[in-house]
Amino acid sequence: MSITQDLIDILSLEKLEHGLYRGKSQNLVGKRVFGGQVLGQALLAASYTTDRPAHSMHAYFLFAGDINAPIIYQVESLRDGKSFVSRSVKAIQHGRTIFQAMVSFAPREEGLQFQVAEPHYPQVDELPSEEQLKKQMIASVPENYRQAFLRQRHIETVPINPTHPFEPQVDVPNQAYYFKTWDTIPSHSSVHDDNALHQAIVAFCSDYTLMTTCLRPHGLSWLSPSLQVASLDHTIYFHHPMRADEWLLYDMDATQTASSRGLNFGRMWQNGLLVCSTVQEGLVRLRDLDFSQG
Repeated sequence: MSITQDLIDILSLEKLEHGLYRGKSQNLVGKRVFGGQVLGQALLAASYTTDRPAHSMHAYFLFAGDINAPIIYQVESLRDGKSFVSRSVKAIQHGRTIFQAMVSFAPREEGLQFQVAEPHYPQVDELPSEEQLKKQMIASVPENYRQAFLRQRHIETVPINPTHPFEPQVDVPNQAYYFKTWDTIPSHSSVHDDNALHQAIVAFCSDYTLMTTCLRPHGLSWLSPSLQVASLDHTIYFHHPMRADEWLLYDMDATQTASSRGLNFGRMWQNGLLVCSTVQEGLVRLRDLDFSQG
């Protein structure tokens, strides 16, 4: 099985009955379920109940997911209007809701068109891949992390302004990379199914590094000692159809860190089009800070 097909299998769900689906978990980033996995699965679960493409998703991560247990997705139909279809999705493990999202669907319409200019970065073939960068960094990675550090991601990634997660430096509050699936994604029986899968994969990818953007001006990474990080919420807007098996540019910036939280924004571009926008707030708490003095 190819790694791309494995990703498709991870995101695909078993239908238990209408509005009720079961997803499997996999160890993608550690002991907890990767937030992007839940985003992608929840988006697909909602898409199974309509024939329209999603245009927005607003989600909250409530509890850490258990990678050793399946996740049940409960979809509630809130609205089936002429223009918009609204769904509520709950992800449930061990009898409690670990994640909840609102997803809105709408057909494509002709109308006003405007977008901000695409940022100017080197082209994807002018940059080293993430795999090449990892090999350059491996000598300074602690031995007990090396196997996990070198593990191939489900997505091919080419960073534009990478940082060393074990040796972070103070940097500007923005980052960017190109990404796509390793293999071409086979077509399904309907345009809706194809579009839903590509949207789910893009949602999966949108959570990989967005939250860490706000750590860059502090010279920290998600592996920094005494730092507690976790995604709190995630919003994604789909502006145009996109293909997850063709290069997308993901440009991210952070506007603030305060009260142990950081706010991050992202934009995805494909073939000159702004196809997707994201917003995420994350927990960025330093456990060893002493507020008793000063």
